[in-house]
Amino acid sequence: MIEVTGGDVTDLYVAGAHAALKLAIENGCRFALLIDGSPSCGSGFIYDGSFGSKKHHGSGVTAALLRQNGIEVFAETEIAVLEQRL
Repeated sequence: MIEVTGGDVTDLYVAGAHAALKLAIENGCRFALLIDGSPSCGSGFIYDGSFGSKKHHGSGVTAALLRQNGIEVFAETEIAVLEQRL
């Protein structure tokens, strides 16, 4: 991932995702509630990084890694669905 200034922060995002996964596993989490839009936490869409409110369908790094490891991820707009899963 490239910052608006041109810096590559991919490794930081990946490291953060792995840290979140480690905590989730250690604590027996089955569900995660994350904020949509973030390049880390977005579960349905992410912003393109231009700060122009342009969205792209897809998941952020942390949301994708959690899902790959069996943790169900929900956006803040899906709280009612999450409540039903609990």
